[in-house]
Amino acid sequence: MRIALAGAGAFGEKHLDGLNKIDGVEIVSVISRRAEQAAEVAKKYGAVHSGTDLNEALERDDVDAVILCTPTQMHAEQAIACMDAGKHVQVEIPLADSWAEAQSVLQKQKETGLTCMVGHTRRFNPSHQYVHNKIVGGEFAIQAMDVETFFFRRKNMNAKGEARSWTDHLLWHHAAHTVDLFAYQTGRIVTANALQGPKHPELGIAMDMSIQLKAETGAICTLALSFNNDGPLGTFFRYIGDSATYIARYDDLVTGKEEPIDLTGVAVSNNGIELQDREFVAAIREGREPNSSVASVIDCYRVLGQLAASLEEQDGWS
Repeated sequence: MRIALAGAGAFGEKHLDGLNKIDGVEIVSVISRRAEQAAEVAKKYGAVHSGTDLNEALERDDVDAVILCTPTQMHAEQAIACMDAGKHVQVEIPLADSWAEAQSVLQKQKETGLTCMVGHTRRFNPSHQYVHNKIVGGEFAIQAMDVETFFFRRKNMNAKGEARSWTDHLLWHHAAHTVDLFAYQTGRIVTANALQGPKHPELGIAMDMSIQLKAETGAICTLALSFNNDGPLGTFFRYIGDSATYIARYDDLVTGKEEPIDLTGVAVSNNGIELQDREFVAAIREGREPNSSVASVIDCYRVLGQLAASLEEQDGWS
């Protein structure tokens, strides 16, 4: 499996680290906004090609699949371009920043029959897999989820603290993780509400947001998001169920009383990004639909689109 990576920033390197642990995978090309960064990362991971133009990678006969870790605003167009070039593609979350663009990617996947997977990493974190297995096994039913997604990000910075060229978004990126996970664990979302705080004068985005969800099973979710939080960073999930309470922090899981849960054996790795990449490669090799395929996550973007529309209406009232 010969793979090109576009977007050699902090998250791109996490994917490259994961790919290096998968047998039979070769990193062929690294594309980034800056040529020197692309060349440096390509050298580090043994890629024979680097550059600043995704089309160069798409034109190569030795590229089977592409992983997109580029700015959100490019995701839909680039995912379609990859499939038009006959390449399988994994696009990092979010698939798009509009419902219309998300639908266009799904349509292209249906036309081409290629593997198109979206990086909804929470489906792959061992912590959430453990809970999912309990649900599927009939041992646990979610009654409520309380989720906090907190960062201190008042400038355009990536996870390494480096300046980046684009603006992140609480709704289309960070809320997407929880909206999809809630539906994955409980069922289709039938009600969704959102409120947002003031927009940042320079970034032009809301820095605080509150979202409520209800699934067809009756389970509810309360999600708080902030880029203003000067404290512990990340996303923290509290699963409140009929038989237990679990708290998930990325790849770690504890009980409601903060007792660690041993996740050994849940998956072949304890790294959610690596597991996500393993699923992408395996789905292509086996000719099957991957977990978090564009088709399986598309309903998340329906909900996000509805929430975005409601927030625009609220802005019109002020």
